[in-house]
Amino acid sequence: MLYRCPPIDDNRGMPEERPSAQLARLVNGYQVSQAIHAAATLGIADLLADGPRTSDDLAMTTGAHAPSLYRLLRALASAGVFREEEGRQFSLTPVGECLRSGAAEPVGPWAAFIGRESYWRSWGELLHSVRTGENAFRHLHGTDVWSYRAERPDESAIFDAAMSANSRRGADAVLAAYDFSGFGCVIDVGGGQGALLASVLAANPSVQGVLFDQPHVVARAEATLAAAGVADRCRVEGGSFFEAVPSGGDAIMMRQIIHDWYDPEAAAILRVCRQAIKPDGRLLIIESVIGAPNEAPEAKFMDLNMLVAPGGQERTREEFETLFAVAGFRLSEVIRTASPASIVVGLPV
Repeated sequence: MLYRCPPIDDNRGMPEERPSAQLARLVNGYQVSQAIHAAATLGIADLLADGPRTSDDLAMTTGAHAPSLYRLLRALASAGVFREEEGRQFSLTPVGECLRSGAAEPVGPWAAFIGRESYWRSWGELLHSVRTGENAFRHLHGTDVWSYRAERPDESAIFDAAMSANSRRGADAVLAAYDFSGFGCVIDVGGGQGALLASVLAANPSVQGVLFDQPHVVARAEATLAAAGVADRCRVEGGSFFEAVPSGGDAIMMRQIIHDWYDPEAAAILRVCRQAIKPDGRLLIIESVIGAPNEAPEAKFMDLNMLVAPGGQERTREEFETLFAVAGFRLSEVIRTASPASIVVGLPV
């Protein structure tokens, strides 16, 4: 989401923000992003979970340079992430609470991921992508994001943690928007470590699940499923969704998978799903849907993220309809959720 300054209190007689000031704030948005990344990587929010602490105390605990950490924290306090008290003490705000590792709607793992050098430098090559259409990550690193992470387990773990946190953060919105109770079995294709599927199964005790992703990814899913109390109702399988996916489910669910790929690869994945889905099954694609001009920036900036990092794209409803038709599905409906993502429902034809 784009950074916005706190709203101006009109009762104080302050003038509206000038267009030049609005633009300057947007231009400088990367500063806030990197500052939050630094705080997330240091684990500041977890250290403040039990109450206020001084910046010197936080610096000693994290091994940071005390004067510089104070400068970081006071800047983030001015943006509403923390609150600065007397004596250089800092506490969490409701916004900063979301940086905690145990937050109900965690953002910290995503903040820790997006400031990583490989990701951050790729965004620095956005202009190259705009000029050439080439994926920025591949241009910079000489390989795609999947191969890069496969060769670097630490980077893969940080990415997986970010994806799991994002799934947990959006799970309530998906469950509020869609009724899974009528399904006997839900197959989560590309489901990572099972955060979303675990939420679906926990909310629907009669539903069985199958978690499917690359073997090295689902190998770390057991703890997530066990913590949700659904491990006995969820089978875990590893493989490639370009080759085959588990069959027998009443619904195939994919969260932020298809947007990682352009149409040829996306259609190939959906064709594999079409082979596995029941004749009366449901395909549930949980992704952002590009909206009307001049609104909904989240989906449109996520689309730029796809250009820069994985090399895919966000899609309009019409583009989803075309993609579905090529793969043997008919788009039934697009269900908005309280999050930026929608549920795009497909029926096999």
